Amino acid sequence: MTGNIRLLVLDIDGTIAGQSNQISLRVREAIRQVQQRGIEVAIATGRMYQSALRFHQALGSTLPLMAYQGAYIKHPQSQTLHRHTPLPRQLALEILAFLAPLEAQQELSIHLYIDDQLHVRAIIDDTEAYAERSGIRPVAAGDLTQLLERNTAIETTKLLTLSNNIPLLSDLLDKLSHRYPDTDLYLTRSVEYFVEATHPQANKGEAVRYLAEELLDLKPDQVMTVGDNFNDLEMLRYAGLGVAMGDAPAAVKQAADWVAPGVEQDGVAVALEQFLL
Repeated sequence: MTGNIRLLVLDIDGTIAGQSNQISLRVREAIRQVQQRGIEVAIATGRMYQSALRFHQALGSTLPLMAYQGAYIKHPQSQTLHRHTPLPRQLALEILAFLAPLEAQQELSIHLYIDDQLHVRAIIDDTEAYAERSGIRPVAAGDLTQLLERNTAIETTKLLTLSNNIPLLSDLLDKLSHRYPDTDLYLTRSVEYFVEATHPQANKGEAVRYLAEELLDLKPDQVMTVGDNFNDLEMLRYAGLGVAMGDAPAAVKQAADWVAPGVEQDGVAVALEQFLL
């Protein structure tokens, strides 16, 4: 099966980048060797495009970058925006209204991603920490509902809810999932203190399918994907070979064909050595 792989798709956080927020030398070298064998390498991430760009460049990828869970697919070299599937305006407003009481009680903070910029009500400690790891500058936009209502041309690529209250986020995810079927809204978690909402067709599985089948004329069995969290489930299931990281939640490991060691043990390098090198 693995001799047929022509495309390798990698998540960033918890997969190629751990605590250091960098790609280790061993992982970079394994990826370089894979590329030398004629296998294309791409990134699919929940991160913003501008935040993911340095990882794309570090790997020397020549393919479009799949950001925002696949809601935003852009080629860094040509600057071609292949696909942008923003969150429907009315849904964004409804979710903001649903979250408003908890935000007012400072139980959570809300991130709106517009034109590859992070918009928040105000820059608080959580925002600072997120921005530092992401390498971006947030925009303090005041009331986010008013921001959307004032400018009807605004398109929201992703809405993210951030909180250190993990049970609260689990409850929110459950309530939103019951309120909106997956044909209306894609809900996921890339880390336990986020809940993320995008367009129903904006998930990594659909993004990888688009890249593989529509841009590269490949079949699922020619694709290998590696990820570590719930937002990677769709691409792990799509690929002929889906690899979960050792730190992944149990449900993600169960969906994978193989489980690699964790990110701090260079699990991606181990997986590539196992199957492609």
